[in-house]
Amino acid sequence: MRNSRIRPIVVYLIAVISGVFAASSAPGQDVRKIPNAATLNPEQLIRDTVYNELHDHEGHGYWQYTIHKKTANELMSLEQVETKSGPVQRLIAVNGEPLTAQRRHDEDVRLAEFLSDSAKQRKVREQYLEDERRIERIMQLLPIAFLYQYEGMEGDNYCLSFRPNPAFHPPTIEARVFHAMQGKVYVNARWKRLARLDGRLMDNIDFGYGLLGRLNKGGWFNLDRTRANETDWKTEMLEIHVSGRAVLFKTIAKDTREERFGFREVPRNITLSDAKRMLDSEYTVARDVSSRRSALR
Repeated sequence: MRNSRIRPIVVYLIAVISGVFAASSAPGQDVRKIPNAATLNPEQLIRDTVYNELHDHEGHGYWQYTIHKKTANELMSLEQVETKSGPVQRLIAVNGEPLTAQRRHDEDVRLAEFLSDSAKQRKVREQYLEDERRIERIMQLLPIAFLYQYEGMEGDNYCLSFRPNPAFHPPTIEARVFHAMQGKVYVNARWKRLARLDGRLMDNIDFGYGLLGRLNKGGWFNLDRTRANETDWKTEMLEIHVSGRAVLFKTIAKDTREERFGFREVPRNITLSDAKRMLDSEYTVARDVSSRRSALR
């Protein structure tokens, strides 16, 4: 039971960081006038931004895009399609090279098994719904867990520094990790949407007085978002670097950078099967083009 309460510790940090930005879009609500920066109220700006982010879920669309995910060991390129039941991914390249025949076969088998296994589909759906709930929990913390100070304009964005609010007492492990950060938040001045977030763990975070695990001071993340169309905002870059240890002295090390680009909107009623067919079709075309190019060399 003890271990299940912190499983695994780094997941909470990553969920806190990325969960806020898993939301796909914005509902295209009112465009507010840009307030006078001299009279800007940082706390009210954050409350307005949180309101907009939370109402995202009421009308967001679904998208297809390419992901480049870099870890310490390799660079994976994936194509992803979002659906109301969660995302469907296909690996398309590793370290900039097309997949080997064996790895292509493994991807084909994995996707086919997924589409024929209701339990796996249910697991993806449950994870997707939990991500949605986590977004709401974390966004609700922003106005109360931190103190903000206006630092000026940077391009089209207000820049606010944030630090832990000493009057806030985190009720959960998730909130505790989030509350231990400080950094800068960038809010688009026209739309009042989250455009960028930079954060760093300012203290070690011990679990069970350090017996169950620790996240080390100095872990950091950067995140950038972009306005994909008239109403939707998407995460285009997320970089995370954290370290620590879990129960039984298991080392935690997460160093990853994920970039997303080529956003194309897909139908709102798209199913998992539809998403797979789209990925299969695009992958076949890309593979054939690559083969023809190789033959001409």
